[in-house]
Amino acid sequence: MKTIKSLDAFNQQIKDSTAVLAYFSHERCNVCKVLKPKLSETFKNQFPKIEQIYVDVDNTLDIAAQYSVFTVPVIIVFFEGKETYRNARNISISELVGLVERPYHVIFD
Repeated sequence: MKTIKSLDAFNQQIKDSTAVLAYFSHERCNVCKVLKPKLSETFKNQFPKIEQIYVDVDNTLDIAAQYSVFTVPVIIVFFEGKETYRNARNISISELVGLVERPYHVIFD
């Protein structure tokens, strides 16, 4: 997962990529530390064309504010520059995979 450090870089990534998974967290979140590698590996294997980015909300409050992230972890999936799915706190990887699967295959297949 590529770490994003500015609002401009975040917005540019969303604009330039067909699909983006944005993972919002911070270093003090133990659940986030366990979830992040599992989520990253699953998406790398099942959805290789989705760009994965990481946002540390402690260091980039402007991104968190712009995208209304008030808790962690938060996962936002963008397709063609538009927020398509958002999950926060209690996140099921299998549920997220099920939600992303259809639009991913419509766009990339």
